[in-house]
Amino acid sequence: MKTKKETATVILNRFTEELRDGEKPDCEEDKDSPVILPPHIQHNQVQTRIPDVSGLLNTTRKYVKPVNFHEEVRAHRDLDGFLAQASILLDEKAATLDEVLRQMVTHMVDEGHSNCEMEDVMSSLFTDDGGDEANVHLLSETIQGVTATPTGVHYQQSWLCVLCNVRTLQRRHVCIARLDRPQNWGVNCCEARYVILILAPPRTKSTKTVIELGRTFATMFSDIIFRQRLLESKTQEEFKQELMYQKQHLSIANEKPAIEDKEDSDPRNSKESLKFIDFLKAGKGIYEDLRRRLPLYPSDFTDGITGKDRSLLKYSTTAIFLYIAILLPAIAFGSLNDESTRGEIDVQKTIVGQSIGGVIYSLFAGSPLVIPLTTAPLAIFISVIRGICDDYNLDFPAFYACIGLWNSLFLILGGIFNVSLTMKLFKRSTEEVIALFISIAFVGDAIKGTIKIFQHFYHGPELVSTNSTLVLLQIKELLEHSGNVTKTAISNGTGPLAEHALSHMSVLLPESLVLSTRERPILCLLLMLGTLWFGYTLYLLKKSPFLNRKVREVVSDCALPISVVFFSFIGSYLFLDVKLPVFTVHNGPVFNFARFDKLTGMNMLSAVGLGFLLALLIFIDQNIVISLTHVPEHKLLKGTAFHWDLMLTGFINILMSCLGLPWMHAAFPHSSLHARQLAKVEQHVENGHVYTTIVSVRETRITALAANILIGVSMFMLPIPLQWIPKPVLYGLFLYIACTSLDGNQMFDRMALLFKEQTSYPPTHYIRRVPQRKVHYFTGIQMVQLIILCVFGMYPLPYMKMVFPLFMILLVPVRSRLLPRFIDAKYLDIMDSQHM
Repeated sequence: MKTKKETATVILNRFTEELRDGEKPDCEEDKDSPVILPPHIQHNQVQTRIPDVSGLLNTTRKYVKPVNFHEEVRAHRDLDGFLAQASILLDEKAATLDEVLRQMVTHMVDEGHSNCEMEDVMSSLFTDDGGDEANVHLLSETIQGVTATPTGVHYQQSWLCVLCNVRTLQRRHVCIARLDRPQNWGVNCCEARYVILILAPPRTKSTKTVIELGRTFATMFSDIIFRQRLLESKTQEEFKQELMYQKQHLSIANEKPAIEDKEDSDPRNSKESLKFIDFLKAGKGIYEDLRRRLPLYPSDFTDGITGKDRSLLKYSTTAIFLYIAILLPAIAFGSLNDESTRGEIDVQKTIVGQSIGGVIYSLFAGSPLVIPLTTAPLAIFISVIRGICDDYNLDFPAFYACIGLWNSLFLILGGIFNVSLTMKLFKRSTEEVIALFISIAFVGDAIKGTIKIFQHFYHGPELVSTNSTLVLLQIKELLEHSGNVTKTAISNGTGPLAEHALSHMSVLLPESLVLSTRERPILCLLLMLGTLWFGYTLYLLKKSPFLNRKVREVVSDCALPISVVFFSFIGSYLFLDVKLPVFTVHNGPVFNFARFDKLTGMNMLSAVGLGFLLALLIFIDQNIVISLTHVPEHKLLKGTAFHWDLMLTGFINILMSCLGLPWMHAAFPHSSLHARQLAKVEQHVENGHVYTTIVSVRETRITALAANILIGVSMFMLPIPLQWIPKPVLYGLFLYIACTSLDGNQMFDRMALLFKEQTSYPPTHYIRRVPQRKVHYFTGIQMVQLIILCVFGMYPLPYMKMVFPLFMILLVPVRSRLLPRFIDAKYLDIMDSQHM
């Protein structure tokens, strides 16, 4: 017989050989599985000392098939039996898993649903039922939802189904607890909000075992939308009703055909190659869009308004957010148009055009979450047209309208002949380069505006008039009203009193003589940065533990309006003595009908080229914004309407052109931010990184419609109180929009990896499946493309910006032809995939 020391040596040698042969412990193979191992053992110490082995743990994993409620009758009986004697705990305050389970067992005993002993149940639930010798305190048997993705197996960490066989029980018992706050109970249960405790006798029919009952409830709780609805239930009756609704939903899920085939609704997901004949099927894309989207049109107005799951508060805060996020850029770009066109297109016309075009789009568009705006590229295009009119002595309103009509014609033809099918050539990486360029353009506009303020006001006081005689007369009058002491000191020209008087006079020059002072640019800089900081801080409040969940959500949704109002009050009221730059308001007709008789036939024909370039710009921006709004992460269910929306944009711009209003198209990042404002989210933790998952998004027309109607009402708020919003606050809004648009941009995330150490890389799909060097190569090439876009898009030469859309088109062959020569196609497809 072997001695005790020899036996321990054999066990440790086998353990060391297994590790050497590549059989890693479970905790290394799957970090989501909490397993306690013996202390680290050095191989050269095996023969010399006996380690302290506290115990052995047997871990078994088995896939459990979800219940098919349409075919398995037992699932309905299980749920009906639970509802007949429901044991439900709402907003349980206990924090630890032991306390929660004890409260659940106590609740079942108190209500007469169970007659088991507390200690018997607790000892069966955990692995340390061996007493002091086995102190590994882990749950014996559980069921959790898992999702297999290219990044590995991901646990649904917000719920936990605990199973237990209790010898003293005669029948099965179920208790469900909803915790007051999410709790962290381990690496694969970091955001626990629901606990389902199932107790059953060990000897029972095969269809009534604890596993079978656990399958029923685990299948229901694996639906993230169902968990979100349970979170909103306020009473036990509402909780039970949600369970009934979920049972009915799962029962008819297999009978229902798919709501929509993604290949029909989104040209990006079509597996068929692009053929020339597809562009000759005139009207097919528009017909398919309308056939698919019209049956869902009534629900765009009723979802969230009628029925049980109403979202009036969410709609209200989103409408307020959109109102501010649309109105202030309209004012900023309207002011820019006012300067470039010398009042032909001003702030009033921009606001009216935004209201008219926005209302039409929100009523008739196939993608109601998309927000149309006049943008910075359009403002630059308009300034170039004004310069051409000045150079060739053309009537601006007529030439502007002529270019707009040609542009609208090309857009309508693009919708009819299915040109949006080319969107399948745009990969995610290409779209994110353009999206990041737009964000940088917002930052650039804010910086350029601030630099202009500093150049105008900062570098010393300037005299208002260049007439030296007039200035000398005013200074003489000032000296005559000065005291005798000052006059004597100046006339003598000696002593420190004269120097003091001279310096004192230079400071006290009246404001009628001085054009600028340095406090203005400093205050403008503080207002701009303050608007950004305060708004972004409130935006992040939803991720903090302060206040309660509902208040955090409302404050976060209204972060931008609160910040704008707060710093407008500071700039316009608390600093009344500092004159801040504001936009100009003209008194004149809003609508300026074009007179085409002022143009010759050659003038109209020459507008074709400009109209085509404008149509190309709007086509790219319009389709990419729709694509970025309908990314899979947003989980939008009603589909897209690329072809119809493109033609609708053409019709809107016909109206804008004839009335002398600025053109518009779908805008980024307002559209994506709109979708996120209407989203219900759930957070989970993986390897120390917090991820936010969108549960569902309300696809409604009401928020955009209400916001654009409010913008039309804002015409009656000109010039007061809208002029109380200083330009620096507008620039702060640009910075806020740029910062919030970076969420979810994988290119920006990969750029951030260049400044992180490798141990802090998040466990994303491209980190796990693509060599690190290839990831950085890909990011570097994207950065080169971004720099080229920024150079040509922000170059001060106006005519260079007119051909900018052509450079955006060139990104497509770069991705499809050039990049595969440097990086394997399989790695490119992984980094372009939509996995999070």
